[in-house]
Amino acid sequence: MFFLVSQTVAFSVPSVPLGRTSHVNMFGVAELKAQAKELNPVVGFWDPMNLAEYNQFSTDEAGTVGFLRQAEIKHGRVAMAAFVGYIVQANGIHFPWALTTSGITYADISAAGSPQDQWDALPTPAKVQIILFVGLLELCSESTNILEMSGNKHYMKGGMPGKFPKFDWVPHPVPFELFDPFGLSKNASPEKKANGLLVEINNGRLAMIGIFGFMAESKVPGSVPALKGLVPVYSGECMAPFSAADAENLPFVADMLKYSLF
Repeated sequence: MFFLVSQTVAFSVPSVPLGRTSHVNMFGVAELKAQAKELNPVVGFWDPMNLAEYNQFSTDEAGTVGFLRQAEIKHGRVAMAAFVGYIVQANGIHFPWALTTSGITYADISAAGSPQDQWDALPTPAKVQIILFVGLLELCSESTNILEMSGNKHYMKGGMPGKFPKFDWVPHPVPFELFDPFGLSKNASPEKKANGLLVEINNGRLAMIGIFGFMAESKVPGSVPALKGLVPVYSGECMAPFSAADAENLPFVADMLKYSLF
């Protein structure tokens, strides 16, 4: 379960903090190429699919680049949390208490096997709650009104990519924010913040490769030679959020599994 729950926490990884005043992010292809050189001087800017200049949303250059930067930062954060979560779950580490009021414990879920098997073993309501909560966070990060309350703009309209909004709009106190919850970057110098963003992007890229390596080896043993014998085998559907056990409680699950790719 930690593997999936960690994805909601992934938004809390600090990036470049933003003040309460509005920020305009003038970041185009030229800046993207310069940043790529800072991230990896050997590889530099590598865009074989020409995504940086492919205007798929009929917007300006800054909007296209903003979308790409937001996607990479967000997926990198999710992958970093997922990578650690996979290792934790694969080693049988779990919370010591009950998961549900019906008596199902985290130990019961952990005993199901691989991290993917553990997700499949979760009760259907637990899966639905996790997915809806992640969806709520996604809606918050995309809402122009909520972003403006935090002094930011949408990442495709000059806002800073990766900046998760504050919870000022919530009618009750929220002790922690998802963006820099402990204020670790609050008083950091601009140079330290800029370097922290580069580190985060590089770590996120490596984590994306790592978590897909785990998933590939679990489905096709030997496909990642360095992980052979180290990753639990999974016989289910990696890309399906629900398994056959959920078909009784949710519509369309049976049909979804019928047409699965693996």
